[in-house]
Amino acid sequence: MTKLLNSRAEAAGSRPPLVTRPLLLRFVSIIGASTSFYLLLSVVPLYAEVTGGGRGNAAGLTTGALMLATVGGELATPRLVARFGYRLVLGAGLFLLGAPAFALTASGGAVWITAVCLLRGLGFAFTVVAGGALTASLIPAGRRGEGLALVGIVTGIPSLVALPLGVWLAVHVGYGPVFAAGAVAALAAVVSVPGLPDREGDTGPDRDADGEADAGPGREADAGPKGDPGRDADAGREGDAGREAGLKGDPARGAASDPDRVPDREAGGGSDREAGGGPGRDPEPGRPIGVMAGFRTPALSRPVLVFSVTALAAGILVTFLPLAVPSASGGVVATALFAQTAAATVARWVAGRHGDRHGPAALLVPGLLVAAGGTLLASLTHSPVAVVIGVALFGVGFGITQNTTLTLMYARVPASGYGTVSALWNFAFDAGMGVGAVGFGFLADRTGYPWAFALTAVLMLTALVPARRDRRTEGPRGA
Repeated sequence: MTKLLNSRAEAAGSRPPLVTRPLLLRFVSIIGASTSFYLLLSVVPLYAEVTGGGRGNAAGLTTGALMLATVGGELATPRLVARFGYRLVLGAGLFLLGAPAFALTASGGAVWITAVCLLRGLGFAFTVVAGGALTASLIPAGRRGEGLALVGIVTGIPSLVALPLGVWLAVHVGYGPVFAAGAVAALAAVVSVPGLPDREGDTGPDRDADGEADAGPGREADAGPKGDPGRDADAGREGDAGREAGLKGDPARGAASDPDRVPDREAGGGSDREAGGGPGRDPEPGRPIGVMAGFRTPALSRPVLVFSVTALAAGILVTFLPLAVPSASGGVVATALFAQTAAATVARWVAGRHGDRHGPAALLVPGLLVAAGGTLLASLTHSPVAVVIGVALFGVGFGITQNTTLTLMYARVPASGYGTVSALWNFAFDAGMGVGAVGFGFLADRTGYPWAFALTAVLMLTALVPARRDRRTEGPRGA
């Protein structure tokens, strides 16, 4: 496959080779991190529930802790990368993601399991931000779309296989071997890190003719493996893929004619500082787009709200589906999780192609409705058919909203705002998953799982307000 891709490049003349030795080495760390993360994603909550005496809030707290640590780590990682380089931060992330998993069986207490999840979440954040920026810098700018498609395949396979496999192995082999396998997957990938470039200037291919780099260590995570079914393990969460797709809107449409486009600014990185302006107003031109200013910009906050609601349901499903479905139907859970991941992967691809041709805005409401409908159908937990179909439908809606929201956001900012868009989108992903897992646990204790799933579907429909508002503002063509 490597020879085929590169031979095509040579036949095209001046196009640089796509698959290089550093990119192949990066694939090793992508697969290791993805396998470790997804293999344990649904198993740890199940283990916490079993050892915690059957209280659903114990399962929710584990996923909540994992996502909380990931969000916090993501905010700090860009500075760490700028100071220590890609290799040290990525290697530390793989170590923290893997090594603590060995300790999960040392105690079944909720405090112990939560502490392990906090460490793994921090490691996951390091792999997402440092690894994602490094991956982007290893892909030649002239072949960005093709390269991201290849990276998407590499990152999608581990999530497709490891998520349902972890649940199946926990039932048939036991928790200890699954935890050990998750630890080994991440730690084994550490050996590939010394062969990777350490600084942006070492990578070369990502620079345009004007000498400017497309992605650097000072940017706020453009990509990463984030964590839940369908979420890419290296490029985060589709960060760069979404950026690429987001820039393929209507070329005739400019800032002057687009009421939702944030005015152009000088490049300067994604500072967390507010860049001026009051609530609901765009930041001042000539200054970087800060994260807080992004939250206060409707053109960005509306997609963030919509995606956070679907991410909330994703965190609920991966955490509580193994607990909600009767134990006699253990194979159903593995099948449903596989179906969700596969459906989300295909839906993201289809949504991206549709968005390139017709604009992504029209897909926002349908994606949300399909995700909510799938969640409602999954509330019939005693029906294996309903569970599998419902979770698969949710995967379709989740994949559509993943691609659509990120594409819209990247299309509405200049290059200096890409880091802020990535930070906002990743925050919505992880915070949504964490809040959903924690809140659902307390809700299910009072209502039972079927009613809790149904109420989640109703809650998701509240996001129709910003979704419809965004569609009306965007117009018929899309981004």
